[in-house]
Amino acid sequence: MENAARHSPSSVLHPRRILVRGVNWLGDAVMTTPALLRLREKFPAAHIALLTPEKLADLWGNHPAVDEIIPFAPGENVFSTGKKLRAANFDLALVLPNSPRSALEVFFAGIPQRIGGARPWRNYFLTQAVPPRTGMAWMRKRPIGEIKKLAAADGNHRPISEDDVLPNAAITHQTHEYLHLVAALGANPEPLAPQLLIQDREVEAAKQKFGLGKISQPMFSLNPGAEYGPAKRWPAEKFIAVAKEIQKSTDCFWLLFGGRNDEPLAAQIQSAIGIRQSAINLAGQTSLRELMALLKLCRVVLTNDTGPMHVAAALGVSVVVPFGSTSPELTGPGLPGDPRHRLLKSDAPCSPCFLRECPIDFRCMNGISAGRVVEAVMKSLQTDSL
Repeated sequence: MENAARHSPSSVLHPRRILVRGVNWLGDAVMTTPALLRLREKFPAAHIALLTPEKLADLWGNHPAVDEIIPFAPGENVFSTGKKLRAANFDLALVLPNSPRSALEVFFAGIPQRIGGARPWRNYFLTQAVPPRTGMAWMRKRPIGEIKKLAAADGNHRPISEDDVLPNAAITHQTHEYLHLVAALGANPEPLAPQLLIQDREVEAAKQKFGLGKISQPMFSLNPGAEYGPAKRWPAEKFIAVAKEIQKSTDCFWLLFGGRNDEPLAAQIQSAIGIRQSAINLAGQTSLRELMALLKLCRVVLTNDTGPMHVAAALGVSVVVPFGSTSPELTGPGLPGDPRHRLLKSDAPCSPCFLRECPIDFRCMNGISAGRVVEAVMKSLQTDSL
């Protein structure tokens, strides 16, 4: 096999059949949509297939950038995946994840051109290993000792505002890493807003299935869980306080979302804000397409930094998000700077730490008051009505 260093972008011709190896998490998948749209723009006549975990396959229904979905199961190994792909005769593979496994899959598939980000332990399996983008930001997990040192020296609070996002968010965002990869194929690297599609008939079917057809109140959404870990979860009592205050002001109806593990948390919040009269607990009850359809019904989604946050924004729905352990500059919803979204941070000097659990006093999330979030939701409603 030829070494990756002997290949250059000029060796990538005009592919007829392109395989894109998709990423493994819901939020990340949504953030790849600008790159996929740019790929479609560059190769409008090519057949573009997406290799994706089967749990995410339904995300891509009716998407203009994708002609074919190839799902793989959790237990499927690289050899069986490679064998399945080999029969499809792809002439180019674009590998979006940075893992060795994803490069091995397209290597075993025998796809002649294999493009992906340069990383240790996998460059040999690519024909073009794309160097990291200049100025690329990394999500470095802070050591516990560093967090405690920053917390102990917390005498100079950094300023906070309603949308406390760094000025360079437009160039550090994760979407640019995927755009950087398609740019290696000659595609336009300029940013686009993430985009997902849901049909009106799907929205109507979801309304009927979950008994929402007769709801005349404006619908808002709460998504209080976060699969990554508790460090990304704003406290439940603050969700409850916000939901009660917003319900008083707007007479809204709350849709509570989450995974199966979030059912008790969502039930606690539902009970506190009014049972069926003003809230319904849908945690663990929806398919991915049903989640998309119901999010599309909402005026505003109040959510932690998690997959449904990205889904809602990509469907054109305003989101309000308390950020603690993670960074809106790197993985915020939608196109950076979109005025529909309100991204809130505290002045905690150890944030973002990118840890699953807080090793100290959770000051990053506790420092975001319910009052700030209420104000953000109301301002988001005003922006949405313009």
